[in-house]
Amino acid sequence: MAYDSLRDFVEKLDAAGELKRIPVEVDPVLEITEIADREMKSAGGGKALLFEKCKGSAFPLLINAYGSTKRMALALGVDDVEEIARDLETIMRAKPPTSFKEAISLLGTAMELRHAKPGRAQKGAPTTELPGLDAIPIQKCWPQDAGRFICLPLVITRDPDTGARNVGCYRMQVFDGRTTFMHWQLHKTGARHWRRYMEKKQRMPVAVGLGGDPVYTFAATAPLPDGLDEFMLAGYLRKKSVELVKCQTNDLEVPADCDFVLEGYVEPEETLGLEGPFGDHTGYYTLPEPYPKFHVERITARRDAIYPSTIVGVPPMEDFYMGTASVRIFLPVFKMNFPELVDMALPAEGVFHNLVFVSIKKTFPYHAMKVMHGLWGMGQMMFTKIIVVVDADVNVHDTREVLFRLCANIDPERDILFTKGPADVLDHATPVFGLGSKMGIDATHKLPGEANCRPWPTLIRMDDDVKKRVDELLGGFSDRP
Repeated sequence: MAYDSLRDFVEKLDAAGELKRIPVEVDPVLEITEIADREMKSAGGGKALLFEKCKGSAFPLLINAYGSTKRMALALGVDDVEEIARDLETIMRAKPPTSFKEAISLLGTAMELRHAKPGRAQKGAPTTELPGLDAIPIQKCWPQDAGRFICLPLVITRDPDTGARNVGCYRMQVFDGRTTFMHWQLHKTGARHWRRYMEKKQRMPVAVGLGGDPVYTFAATAPLPDGLDEFMLAGYLRKKSVELVKCQTNDLEVPADCDFVLEGYVEPEETLGLEGPFGDHTGYYTLPEPYPKFHVERITARRDAIYPSTIVGVPPMEDFYMGTASVRIFLPVFKMNFPELVDMALPAEGVFHNLVFVSIKKTFPYHAMKVMHGLWGMGQMMFTKIIVVVDADVNVHDTREVLFRLCANIDPERDILFTKGPADVLDHATPVFGLGSKMGIDATHKLPGEANCRPWPTLIRMDDDVKKRVDELLGGFSDRP
């Protein structure tokens, strides 16, 4: 399902009972954060919040729109995110048809994929040009933040050599009414594009979209390989091609339904400035680091624009649900590389990269360690600090169950693996910027052939027939008046 605008999504949230409207004036400096943080930490992620009167701006602000399992599904236009995973798995496992029936089935799959390629809109929504960033209710999220930060931007760049587009979600600290920092981290595609423009000594065009169909923001945060267009993923997910319009000041294209568009550039030889501190998803403030400045040439807003925002900090937060949706949707991709993989979970307390639980169908000695090394070599999984591998019968979404197996099944000397590799640059605990140690924990049942392993006992379980009889006994008893 495709949304015509962010306001269309807000109406859907309202109809589903997933929206709270805040009619009183609230200051984007700290006050919105305090209200949103309380809501995000309430049962099930609370509700989406629409601040209808933001101090200093004529535009409303939407926050926590993705902050529950239900709202994440609504944002992607489905009843359950697992629907997308099943569709993707069907496409990935498709084989050449051997019958007319199979050919018809594959034709249906191809019809779904036809939406992936972005199209050209005849024209965008009616817009108004804004005098500066001060017109937008950009938040200062936490007390020690260096200023106001745009936290849900669609940062659009192109590879100067191949022309391949990238859409990233990189925070942007407001420097003044026409300038922000561009926090594309060392390992991000946007940073790679920027380094190439510096090598070529060419001004780098950048466009930033805010709002529009909520699927755009999800696609910008998804762990796609470098070179794969995020708007293709968005088109596939919404089952409708993303309609793009060309910017007025450069050749980049933005979705026609964006609520706000910032057009500008980054100078390749301009001295970097210190960006931050920023209260980050790690739960701690990111310390100041040098980043380039984004110079805004043009700012436009839809006449009915809503500013989309989020906050990050001590978990659980809204971003947990976005990360979980990515894991569910892309699990078929992991399974293609690791057929033994059963399930995967990123607990909220692990703030994405710090902790991953994986269950596998173990078939040979040290199988868990093979999986650990493989996962560390896959895209953003390289940032994972701790991987815990358990057997196939463990529910990795139940942290208590995982911890029971971890405590019961490991000998620390035998079953804990240490290695080194790239680390998230936001990780303040690493001794070196961008490089840290990693730990793999094999919490599976041990097989013959694994070192220093005595005969392995059986997990205590009740007989299924007894459980069935007791269910019947208790059921009959409870039915009595």
